[in-house]
Amino acid sequence: MDLPRTAGRAVRRVLVVNAGSSSLKLRLVEGGRATESVDLAADTGRVDDTALRSALARLPRADAVGHRIVHGGRRFHGPVRLDDEVVTILESLLPLAPLHQGASLEAVRLVREERPDEVAVGCFDTGLFADMPAAASTYALPARWRERYGLHRYGFHGLSHGWSVRRVPELLGRGEPVGRLVSCHLGSGASVAAIASGRAVDTTMGFTPLEGLVMATRSGSVDPGLVTYLLRQGIGLEELDDALERHSGLVALAGTGDMRTLLDRLETGEKAAEAALGVYLHHLVAGVAAMAAALGGLDVLSFTGGVGERAAEVRRRAAARLSFLGVTLDEEANAALSGEGEVGAAGAAVRTVVVSAREDLEIARLVESVLDQAGSFGSDARGLGWRE
Repeated sequence: MDLPRTAGRAVRRVLVVNAGSSSLKLRLVEGGRATESVDLAADTGRVDDTALRSALARLPRADAVGHRIVHGGRRFHGPVRLDDEVVTILESLLPLAPLHQGASLEAVRLVREERPDEVAVGCFDTGLFADMPAAASTYALPARWRERYGLHRYGFHGLSHGWSVRRVPELLGRGEPVGRLVSCHLGSGASVAAIASGRAVDTTMGFTPLEGLVMATRSGSVDPGLVTYLLRQGIGLEELDDALERHSGLVALAGTGDMRTLLDRLETGEKAAEAALGVYLHHLVAGVAAMAAALGGLDVLSFTGGVGERAAEVRRRAAARLSFLGVTLDEEANAALSGEGEVGAAGAAVRTVVVSAREDLEIARLVESVLDQAGSFGSDARGLGWRE
């Protein structure tokens, strides 16, 4: 199948397929904006076959399809054409991101069946972190384990953090990437990334999306000795995996993983909600401070994701604890913000920005880069994200 080529960089139409653990979002992107969209529910990583096929039938044809794929392993550091060999490699990574990888690959299969003539391109949440410094990406584990099992800090949410890298300078009226940016993606999943002049140098997630911050249903980092202790107590692997992925985090602390519900309960004085938010913020602030340390300082702090964009109280409380780094919010601007924009106080040492999460636009940009490479390297070009 030939990749579509265009003369003079004409506007292309890219269908973006973003399969998550609880939803599947379809966006048709043309000229840097989404023109049509369909949101479908997903059940613990399973795609509704009939609903997806029906949605595809309603949406216009596209030049290419961009799939968000959570895990690219060590082989994929940028967008690649999804041929059979690539898909087989990605299937081998299923155990590393069980909530997301299966849904993504099922969506790839279904879309290819319905639209075999549209080139499929995989865009990876791990891609931004593929070239992190060894000091940040290496686990202090036996070399034979690291080599045999691919034990490595991969990092995730790279598509969201990557969009923030490009969007923050625009919001601040700058023409180049921020020198020292700490990007906070706060949604059902949550991570913080350290970005130096557009290059990722550290992040809170690691080998799987479980490491790092407290999340809606995921535990975040726990003592590995705690895990081995539970195994010795007779907790089975399946039960342990299910608990860490689906029954931990905020839902374990407060009975809900929905930050809006948690904040509503906070207003009634509920002690469990206050305690849960305290744990959440403790790990968030520690994560931001660690990323600032990796950068040697902090110029801009950004918030994105459902919680990062809409929970002004979370931003307020986090910023208050980060004042020692130079973070100060404009309280009125923070409370009143709808959408995206700057919420830092005038004259603050660190500028603070809220960014609307647009993984769809980031994926479309990456897909177009593959189409451009096809024009330069031939119609069978896989994309330069492949690493042998």
